[in-house]
Amino acid sequence: MQQENPEILIRPACIDDLSIIFHLGERVFTRKELSNLYRTWDEFEVTSLFNLQPDNMLVAESGARVVGFAIGSVIRKVRAGRVFGHLAWLGVEPEFARCGVGSLLFDHFRELMAEAGVQTLVVDTQADNRPAIEFFCDKGFGSPVEHVYMTLPLA
Repeated sequence: MQQENPEILIRPACIDDLSIIFHLGERVFTRKELSNLYRTWDEFEVTSLFNLQPDNMLVAESGARVVGFAIGSVIRKVRAGRVFGHLAWLGVEPEFARCGVGSLLFDHFRELMAEAGVQTLVVDTQADNRPAIEFFCDKGFGSPVEHVYMTLPLA
């Protein structure tokens, strides 16, 4: 499945995209911008998610350049009889921000999740990340709930 607008193509990620995705994520998910990010952006998360569920990783291209990505997973809770989708990461090259790339990626990811039988789609972001919260609310998510994550330095 490929989705296009005049400038952007959404396609499944392939192994050759992993390095590009990782380096784009390093530029987008910085400690400065996301000071209390409980999950860290690293190469192991990217490769692990690709190895486990490659069909749930998408890239956005402009020309031959990757300018965004969506990475997620399907979580089957057998005992609860529920299937959840988790959008773990949605990143867009800063120069393409607010141009509809994130929206195209999300819409395609949502389609993938529906095809996989997902009943509930989950996202998370920092409580003070207003642009992300507004984006997801515009996409139909409701009832943002703040979580408290605490840290204990051991060194």
